[in-house]
Amino acid sequence: MDEYLREWLLLALSDLKLAKHEIDRPREEVVTIGVCFHSQQAAEKFLKAYLVAREVEFEYTHELEYLLELCAREDESFLELDVGNLTDYAVMVRYPRRTHIPSIDEAREALRLAERIKDFVLAKLGIAEEEIA
Repeated sequence: MDEYLREWLLLALSDLKLAKHEIDRPREEVVTIGVCFHSQQAAEKFLKAYLVAREVEFEYTHELEYLLELCAREDESFLELDVGNLTDYAVMVRYPRRTHIPSIDEAREALRLAERIKDFVLAKLGIAEEEIA
């Protein structure tokens, strides 16, 4: 595996690990902003990893819909992926006056979407999670 690709995947897995760690805390202690933000970041990095593997240039953006469109140009089955409102969590939960405090259900859904994107991308790349670390 190319080292640059491995770095993208390691960063994506780290974001996913942070989101999972936080969601597993007692309900009243879960920082849903963190779960949603890191889920978005993981999804973004997995999509970018796919593009890196396919040698597709992309703009550095948090817009998952744009990244998904680029991926779909390479493989139409990416159109099956649902990114929900993950893109919103890249910025909306991080700055004053734009902050939305997601519910625990929103946080769980964000994590579910990120996990689905991880599984999809790794399958497309033919890489097992254990091969990355």
